[in-house]
Amino acid sequence: MNTKPRGRKPAEDSQLIEKTIHINRVAKVVKGGRRFSYAALVVVGNGQGRVGIGSGKANEVPEAVRKATERAKSSMTDVPVLDGTVPHISLGHFGAGRVLLRPASPGTGVIAGPAVRAMLDAAGYHNVLTKSLGSSNPHNVVRATLAALAQLESPEMVAARRGISIDAVNENHNVGMKVWAQAQSHS
Repeated sequence: MNTKPRGRKPAEDSQLIEKTIHINRVAKVVKGGRRFSYAALVVVGNGQGRVGIGSGKANEVPEAVRKATERAKSSMTDVPVLDGTVPHISLGHFGAGRVLLRPASPGTGVIAGPAVRAMLDAAGYHNVLTKSLGSSNPHNVVRATLAALAQLESPEMVAARRGISIDAVNENHNVGMKVWAQAQSHS
């Protein structure tokens, strides 16, 4: 029905950003006519590297959104945010949906479709280039975005995994720095 994100709403309890991505009206045909119920897809994040998704179903829209928000809050995960962008290129898959995330130079903004944009805004990213490949179903796109975010590793995580110093990682890492250096040389 409506696939546009609803906008930022800080929650009362812990300053979380809640965004409704999709509300689907489902009709069940019964003897007297049609019975409508609603399914909501919601993203919740703190804007500083924590994000979660949830879906809820109910006979009324506000109740479906409330249920989805509760599930999203309980499924929040940490994602690395490096200078407002992703640390490296990542491709996430879920079902037929694929989402590509690329680091971007400062001032680029979030270049993304509505479902991916809502998720990256809630997580706290400010400069990211994305491309949604395959399915345009909001459920698959959001879960593919979460899969791409789950693959991301900060330089600290790479250093710990490989057992080397962070300076050695930073010498060879910095995909974003290479992009920023090219952007600065052209300006």
